[in-house]
Amino acid sequence: MEKFTTLTSRAVPLATENIDTDQIIPARFLKATDKVGFGDNVFRDWRFQKDGSVNTEFALNNKNYSGSVLVAGDNFGCGSSREHAAWALVGYGFNVIVSSFFADIFKGNALNNGLLPVQVSEAYLKKLMEYLQENPTSEVVVNLERQTIETGVGNASFEIDPYKKTCMINGYDDIDYLISNKDKITAFEAQN
Repeated sequence: MEKFTTLTSRAVPLATENIDTDQIIPARFLKATDKVGFGDNVFRDWRFQKDGSVNTEFALNNKNYSGSVLVAGDNFGCGSSREHAAWALVGYGFNVIVSSFFADIFKGNALNNGLLPVQVSEAYLKKLMEYLQENPTSEVVVNLERQTIETGVGNASFEIDPYKKTCMINGYDDIDYLISNKDKITAFEAQN
């Protein structure tokens, strides 16, 4: 995983609530066992019409919006437990998802794949969504070390599991974390 400390980026507002993992990456695209290519089909059924043409009404296709931060409606990542949803979002280029609530399994899958879920209050999310729709070129600053998000509507703090925070800051997956503690593990084993 890439190290994550602070990210400054524009954001894509997606005001839809209850976005489930099948909407993030439809089941028909789950035939691969590695992460490559999933970003091409993120939100496939929303990004494209049935005839394959681009849905210009969808936020990710709106040329006014860009960036590696997705600001989504409440209850993001609900539905099935597929890790592919996190793979698809990261593959598309998102590093942060901001919402007022995340499904627990999605949140874990996101953190395991270097995708930071930033949970804010419903009131803050509503203000931010409206602000981004009116100011599409504005930037968002996410500081993982301080656990803050800074935007044109003010600052907010967010919670993260301390272990996952350490992993993201250092670019560790679970195995990398264990390897980073090899000397401590060896010393502990020598005591017994």
